[in-house]
Amino acid sequence: MPPMPKWFDADGEPVSCTEKIKVMQQNLQELHEMAQEALEDAVLMGCTETQVKDYLRLLMDSLENPYQN
Repeated sequence: MPPMPKWFDADGEPVSCTEKIKVMQQNLQELHEMAQEALEDAVLMGCTETQVKDYLRLLMDSLENPYQN
């Protein structure tokens, strides 16, 4: 898993709350583990690594922010 970036709020200020950062890291760790398992399963079933990774990128791009103004 790549190293976590420094997180910033909408105003460009660093997110400094330890609990918020901890939750973010846990969520992204879980997401990484699930994506890794999905990739491994797909490859074992005969799918190509490239196709699965391309779809995972599309999946991420399709996420919507429910809190937009």
